[in-house]
Amino acid sequence: MLHGVFVTLLVIVCIALIVVVLLQSGKSAGLSGAISGGAEQLFGKQKARGLDAVLHRITVVLAVLFFVLTIAVSYLEL
Repeated sequence: MLHGVFVTLLVIVCIALIVVVLLQSGKSAGLSGAISGGAEQLFGKQKARGLDAVLHRITVVLAVLFFVLTIAVSYLEL
């Protein structure tokens, strides 16, 4: 019973995480974007404003929920 609830929650969180990631605006494209994106994470960047900041926070929360639920489902499977 509990395993089914966790699996259902995991599916809902997965779908929500996919939707939130797809809603975020792209920072830049191509190889130069990948390199500058890495540099921004290493050295810091401007704070995201408005909707981007909200989507970023939601993404972090959903990612943490995803990992917690995944570990819970695998633990209950044993």
